[in-house]
Amino acid sequence: MTHYFSSDFKLGILGGGQLGKMLLYDTRKFDIQTYVMDANPEAPSRLACNHFETGSLMDYDKVMAFGKKVDLLTFEIESVNVKALEDLEALGKNVYPSAATLQKIQNKAVQKRFYKSNQIPTADFEVFSNLKNLKTAVSEGKISFPFVWKSSTGGYDGKGVSLIKSERDLSQLPDAECIAEELVDFKTEIAVIVARSVSGEIKTYPVVEMEFHPEANQVEYVLCPARIENSLAEKARALAHLVSSKFEHVGLLAVEMFVTPSDEVLVNEVAPRPHNSGHFSIEGSFTNQFEQHLRAILDLPLGSTESKTNSVMVNLVGDENHTGDVVYKGIENIMAMPGVTPHIYGKRETRPFRKMGHVNIIHSDLSEARTMAETVKSKIKVISKTS
Repeated sequence: MTHYFSSDFKLGILGGGQLGKMLLYDTRKFDIQTYVMDANPEAPSRLACNHFETGSLMDYDKVMAFGKKVDLLTFEIESVNVKALEDLEALGKNVYPSAATLQKIQNKAVQKRFYKSNQIPTADFEVFSNLKNLKTAVSEGKISFPFVWKSSTGGYDGKGVSLIKSERDLSQLPDAECIAEELVDFKTEIAVIVARSVSGEIKTYPVVEMEFHPEANQVEYVLCPARIENSLAEKARALAHLVSSKFEHVGLLAVEMFVTPSDEVLVNEVAPRPHNSGHFSIEGSFTNQFEQHLRAILDLPLGSTESKTNSVMVNLVGDENHTGDVVYKGIENIMAMPGVTPHIYGKRETRPFRKMGHVNIIHSDLSEARTMAETVKSKIKVISKTS
C-alpha cells in the first residue's frame, strides 16, 4: 500500500541547490513531506521543503543525524559522505541511489574502471595517483599531448577537466589523483536520462544533443531530440539502458556520451541524479525528470518518457564581467516570446559562469526552436546590480 501522499512519510534530500528546488515542485504536487539539508543557509530549496537544516553533506555526523530523521534518503549532488550513507543503510534506512552506486560514480577513476570491467565503450585512459606520476609518464612518452586531464574527485560544471596540450598546461594542474584520457575526436555530444525503479523497471528518455560554450566548457544549449539518425539514437538509448543495468542504480542516471565520426558511441561520464541535460523535460515531456526520479525511488510505476514536442534548453549563466546581487536584465523580452519559459534558480548572487537558471523553448519545429534559443541568449543578461 502506498503511504507517501498526505502522510507521515518523510523524504530526505541531501543538497538544496536548484536540482533540489525543482524536485520539490513535484513533491509539492504529490503532497510528500520533505526534509532538506544543505551547507548554505540561503540554499534555493529552503523555501519549498517542509523542514530545512544547514549542514555539510561531507560531515559524517550531520548526514547520519539527518538520515535518521527520514524514511528514505536521496541526494541532488554527488559530494556526499558515502560512509554515512553506508551506515544508514546498515541501520535499515532506504538510500536511493545506494551508497554502492555513489561509491562507483563519485570517483571518476573508479567510474572509468567500472566501464572497462563491464565492457562499456569509453575513451582510453590511465589513472595516476598524483601529478608527479603523470608528469613522469609524459616525459617517458607513455602519455602524449594532447590529452584530457580529469580530477578523480570534486569536478563539476566544467571544473576539474582540462585539455592538456603542452608542458605549460601540465605545470598548472593541481597535485591530486587524476585521469589522463585520450582526446576523442567526436562529432556530437549527446546524453540520455535513464530512470530505474526499486523493482528494476527501466525507461530511457529520447537522446538529447548538447552544444558547449567554448570557453566555459559548460553546456550552452540542449536540443531534444538530438539531430542524429534514428538508428544511432536507438544505439545510444540501448547503451544507456545497459549502463543503468550494470550500475543497478535506483532513481535517475544521466549518461553523457560522445558520437565519433564513424558513429561509435562512447560513454563519457554519468551522474546519478536529475541533470542539466534533462531540464527540457519540464515543459517538453509527459513526465519531467524530477517526477520520474520520485517515481523511481518510491517504486511507483515510471511515467511516459515521450516528448510532447521538440524543445531546446538554454542555460542562464552569470555574465563573465559581473559578481554580486543578481539582476535578470531583459527577462520580459523573452517572456513575450511564445513557447518560452524561464526557470530562475533562486541564487541571490551571480558570479562569472555560475548557473543561475535556464530557459526552455518549445516548438514543433526543432530548427525554429534552436534559432529562438539564440535570440533568447542575446536578449537576456545575468548581471549584478550597479551600486
